[in-house]
Amino acid sequence: MPTDGGSDRIFALQEEVQQLKEAVVSHAVVDQAIGMVVALGRISPDQGWAVLKEVSQHTNIKLRNVAELILVWGRTGVMPEEIRAALEDALDRAGPTQIPGSPGSPPEA
Repeated sequence: MPTDGGSDRIFALQEEVQQLKEAVVSHAVVDQAIGMVVALGRISPDQGWAVLKEVSQHTNIKLRNVAELILVWGRTGVMPEEIRAALEDALDRAGPTQIPGSPGSPPEA
């Protein structure tokens, strides 16, 4: 039976589909985190994207992982100090703000 590479092609297409699914999920996570940063800092979506990139670069953590940590913070109120500090610094450069629950911020009403 001659092999025409059909099974190799199917495998390659399955891998590509999986990568596209992961990209869609990653994009959604990043978009949600941008939304949180936009609301938090009262900044534009473009500035929110720039803030996420800056936090990622400053902490040497992949942007998608930074976005995931921000979403976890939104659900739990818990954020690694390194991310919190970098996010506050980046937001200060984009426009002065303070993350609720950070040291020195006024208690929430």
